[in-house]
Amino acid sequence: MTIPGPLDGIRVLDVSRVLAGPSCTQVLGDLGADVVKIERPGVGDETRTWGPPFVRNTEGCETSESGYYLSTNRNKRSVTVDLTKPEGAALIRRLLADSDVLIENFKLGNLAEYGLGYDQLRDDFPQLVYCSITGFGQTGPYASRPGYDLLVQGAGGLMSVTGEPDRPPVKVPIAVTDVLTGLYAAVGILSALRHRQLHGEGQHIDLGLLDVGVGWLYNVGLNYLLSGAVPQRLGTAHPNTVPYQVFPSKDGFLILGAGNDQHFRRFCRLAGLEPLADDARFATNAARVKNRDELVSLISEVTSRQPTAHWIEAMEKHGVPGGPVNTVDQVFADPQVAHRGMKISMEYPGAQGGCVPLIGSPLKLSRTPVSYRRPPPQLGADTDDVLRERLGLDAEALAALRRNGVI
Repeated sequence: MTIPGPLDGIRVLDVSRVLAGPSCTQVLGDLGADVVKIERPGVGDETRTWGPPFVRNTEGCETSESGYYLSTNRNKRSVTVDLTKPEGAALIRRLLADSDVLIENFKLGNLAEYGLGYDQLRDDFPQLVYCSITGFGQTGPYASRPGYDLLVQGAGGLMSVTGEPDRPPVKVPIAVTDVLTGLYAAVGILSALRHRQLHGEGQHIDLGLLDVGVGWLYNVGLNYLLSGAVPQRLGTAHPNTVPYQVFPSKDGFLILGAGNDQHFRRFCRLAGLEPLADDARFATNAARVKNRDELVSLISEVTSRQPTAHWIEAMEKHGVPGGPVNTVDQVFADPQVAHRGMKISMEYPGAQGGCVPLIGSPLKLSRTPVSYRRPPPQLGADTDDVLRERLGLDAEALAALRRNGVI
């Protein structure tokens, strides 16, 4: 028997684009929610064009669907509605009549221009969970500014501690603040739905990328707040434990994660560095942090003598945390990644070979596993079906809306 997903029956209107909002709604969709992605007619989510690479059709030609777009839009239906037209905004209000969640990432106040702000909807839809994602939140001196992951990686402190000490700051290649904001949005939405279940009322969720960027500084931020010392770039090294970083090998690199004294002693034993374990400069973690540069130099000189595979085998045998620095192709070829279902394939209309590869969900629920029901939708592919199903519009009404550029 197929067990319904935990969010089966929850209806979500996704009026967001790019990454933070869509990554949230993909999680909700994987968990069973019915997600309707609202897009601008003829344009859609701009990430559809963020390529190459693009999906190739059966003739081998590039389509208009990018890998970026595919990465965060499965388990959704695409409906094209022009919100700037009164008729389009009216359609959204009608769709809200049986929706549970609306998520949007417009600039502050933009949706209110069309009568779709939270304050304009809450009286008519008191049970609606309304999630807003902006760069800097709904309040404060920066609230009206546009926000982007790159800017927040800089403004939120992450970029200042990312990179090598003697090099300029660098950004994390994945838009991590966007993705984490999406995850926080999913947590907030689930919490608000639980509150509604208990108390019968919806609420507004206000998420700012900068808040998330600051909120997940965790130990790096607390190190500063506790000591007053401004954290610096350390490359792959850890600010609070040594040795915990990438080291050179004879044929590349390896990761050594000796996060406590026992791990350090084990590594010294397997690497032929036993005297270091009792050396006062390195015998405790606090001492190792203080004498970081000297210890890293001593370890690097030894690890560079043997290939990566040698060290990984030795560390695994002796119970020392460590591993390779895989390239992305090596990641998806890894047997553990394959076993855990982190690479999936879904049927995709018109695609070369009939399918597209996607990254699977990391959520593994024993009773209500995630499901992959719908591939990322093509622009407007579900407009007629959703408006017929949810609003009862007939062919004539749909044709009139399309003539007027509303859908």
